[in-house]
Amino acid sequence: MKSSIRRRLSLMLLAGVALVWAATIATSFRHASREVQSWEDTRLVEFARLAALLTDEDLARLARSHIDARVELPQAQETAERVSDSDLAPREVLLEVRDAQGRIVAASPRLAALDPISAGPQGVGGPWSITLADTVWRIYTLRDVSTGRTIRVMETSNTRSDLAHGAALHITQPLLYALPVLALLVWFAIGRSLAPLRTLSAAIRTRDADRLEPVGTHDVPTEVQPLVDAIDRLLAQLKHSIARERAFTSDAAHELKTPLAAIKVQAQVALAADDLSLRQLAIERVIQGVDRSARLADQLLLLTRLDERDRIPTIQVQLHELVRHAIVRHADQARTRHISIAFDENLVPSIDAEPLLISILLDNLLDNALKYGREGGHVRLELASDDESVHLTVSDDGPGVSVSEISRLTDRFYRGTDAPAAGSGLGLSIVARITRYFNGRLTFAPGIDGRGLTVAASFPHARMRDPMPAM
Repeated sequence: MKSSIRRRLSLMLLAGVALVWAATIATSFRHASREVQSWEDTRLVEFARLAALLTDEDLARLARSHIDARVELPQAQETAERVSDSDLAPREVLLEVRDAQGRIVAASPRLAALDPISAGPQGVGGPWSITLADTVWRIYTLRDVSTGRTIRVMETSNTRSDLAHGAALHITQPLLYALPVLALLVWFAIGRSLAPLRTLSAAIRTRDADRLEPVGTHDVPTEVQPLVDAIDRLLAQLKHSIARERAFTSDAAHELKTPLAAIKVQAQVALAADDLSLRQLAIERVIQGVDRSARLADQLLLLTRLDERDRIPTIQVQLHELVRHAIVRHADQARTRHISIAFDENLVPSIDAEPLLISILLDNLLDNALKYGREGGHVRLELASDDESVHLTVSDDGPGVSVSEISRLTDRFYRGTDAPAAGSGLGLSIVARITRYFNGRLTFAPGIDGRGLTVAASFPHARMRDPMPAM
């Protein structure tokens, strides 16, 4: 069975009410019992004080009489069920008075058989409880200073009084009758309080991929507000992700369409050409178009891999080794454009990264610098570090980019308006993504001697562990 907040809250509240109700019964009964006992003890003390005011003759007559101290007098309509109530049973008060020499002045006839002196406390005061002939008695002793007499009074303990039960019952009966009504009110109140959740769930249930606007906070309880805020953030992220994927798909289709169209045209030229040299040129251009399409596909797959949620394992990477290998890979491209590559080979701390991805980052940075730099110009790579980061910079002395375009250099498929060479517009986007992936940052600045462009990728120092072996 599914868990229900309404049912759980109702049961918890009713259990709490029932617990308080039971505690109220127990507390009320104990308090009422103490009050009844205190009242009876007070009456016993007052009887002893009254006896202290009587003469010897009056005390003798009082001791011989049967003093009925019952709490309640039976009425004509009393039922048989109340016979066990001690409040209705006869309760004789026994009296014993001794003078200053200890001689008995007056005593109830039953005292001789009970012998309370040997069974009870010898001192003055009380009342105390004693057991005589299997019966519990309350006894009080008073010493009259003016006459020197000792007055002892006692009566059976009222162990089955309905006063305490009655007081507790009168307190708890309304709660007992109100419990079902309270349960209904609690059920209804909780249901009404949870109505915003049902409204919220209905509003979310009707949403689809085309309705990703925020849920809103109108008439939302304070306790539900964090949930609504979290849903709104999730919808905003989902909307941004869908928009980004749609733009990515559109741009990727456009970028793939261009080389495919060129390949088709060159293939048609090769089929129609009778001139062997013209056919050879067309086939070479077909191969170039295929290479461009393959590189674009590889870059798209790399971006998809970087967007996955599962993190790629990292190790400690020494950047100077990877930079050296990247320069070797781009040596032919540099010679073709007559560009010299300089590397300030400084030893810097290692970083936490994945070597293949850092190599891809270096390839894209060098490819951009050689492709968009000035023919016959210079490209410079430099490694530096400070207390927190390792900095990798690649600079060229080409035409550079305008200030207005710098903010868009890392957009996917974006190419500058005056770009002198063909490309997919994914190189710097991949560089930026790899840099962020390894908790780094990417910045842009003017290039060599204020010309061209400098791209700087900064990474945190590696955590202390075994370094990567040299490549």
